[in-house]
Amino acid sequence: MIFQALDDKHECVGVYADGKLWFEDTPDDLTQSWKYSGTFTDKDVEYAWIYCGGKSLDEACPEHLSEQWERVQRKMRAYMKSFDIGKIDFDDHCFFDLVPHDFLMEFCEVKNRITEHIFETHERPENYDYMNAAEKLLFKIKYTDLKLSNIDGRSLFLSTHLRVPAQQLLKGPSRINYNLFGTITGRLSTHPKSFPILTMRKELRKLIKPHNDWFISLDYNGAELRTLLALSGQEQPEGDIHEWNIKNIFKDPQMPRDEAKTMFFAWFYNPDSDHIQTNYYDREKVLAKYYDGDYISTIFGRHIRVSDWKAFNYLIQSTAADLVIDRALAIEKLLENRKSSISHIVHDEIVIDFALEDRDLLHEIKNTFATNRLDTFVVNMSAGQNYYDLEKLAL
Repeated sequence: MIFQALDDKHECVGVYADGKLWFEDTPDDLTQSWKYSGTFTDKDVEYAWIYCGGKSLDEACPEHLSEQWERVQRKMRAYMKSFDIGKIDFDDHCFFDLVPHDFLMEFCEVKNRITEHIFETHERPENYDYMNAAEKLLFKIKYTDLKLSNIDGRSLFLSTHLRVPAQQLLKGPSRINYNLFGTITGRLSTHPKSFPILTMRKELRKLIKPHNDWFISLDYNGAELRTLLALSGQEQPEGDIHEWNIKNIFKDPQMPRDEAKTMFFAWFYNPDSDHIQTNYYDREKVLAKYYDGDYISTIFGRHIRVSDWKAFNYLIQSTAADLVIDRALAIEKLLENRKSSISHIVHDEIVIDFALEDRDLLHEIKNTFATNRLDTFVVNMSAGQNYYDLEKLAL
């Protein structure tokens, strides 16, 4: 049975199904909805939003429902504007308590019909289960407040160019609202009014503190380079990959690491560049396997239409991003029933809000992150009591 949740918070349980609003004793046979919410976490429900690749309801609405949808949308926008003027905090209120129930039924009925249309016209995506699990993790992160504090951040407020942005962060939203479908490649982005975890100046990370004892940060050493090597069947170098490149690709032991890194990436993502000659990093071999001239197809079931010029870039960035999200899912499962949890994900980095009582898991966490679908990558692991001052953690 198709249904719509009336709010997306765990404590606000209400659904529209079978032409009725249900607040207690909800039907057992709820099977399809538009998008995941916190209302039901243990039901086997399929979500149309994933079937249609993250389209908005406006984009997914078929022509024969467009007039009805626009009409209920106008009403909804009017309600939302009044709530905004009244400064209603939806963290403290259930949405369905503030809107007339007859309108809720009308709105949800049209939403049900759009949902039904998507299931009738779209096939189940190859990577549905992975995307569904990823969205549930990001939803969990969305409803976890960051701990923001200016303690130990005096230097930020003495700096003329950091003071105002620091104040804005402390007064702004404290939750990260990731957008799973925000980029073509699948790399995470954030929705408007989210805490800007992906774009903030690095120095301002000092304001972010763990709820528990430490932040534990894990990232891959040379994630995109190692992704290429794994896709082409090459052995992973031990240690720092840029130092390995200095010795084996540039063959110049005096070359500074930053210079080697800059030169390598100038070649890596420029298909016309030939200033590095090596068979070890074989772009053409990988493209021949994963690009058909119109689409790249990744090991995570993504099929992305792309030009020849961008095909390699998209393939590597998409695969590397999914490797990290996939490992975040594995780590979240490892932390189930523990005090520690994933705080946030930034590109190829996973940050855990870590409780010392879970230190028996540290080696397993690192190994879980290192061993991905492609190979075992070298991992950088660091720890600190804010998100900026992180020191290398040797295990």
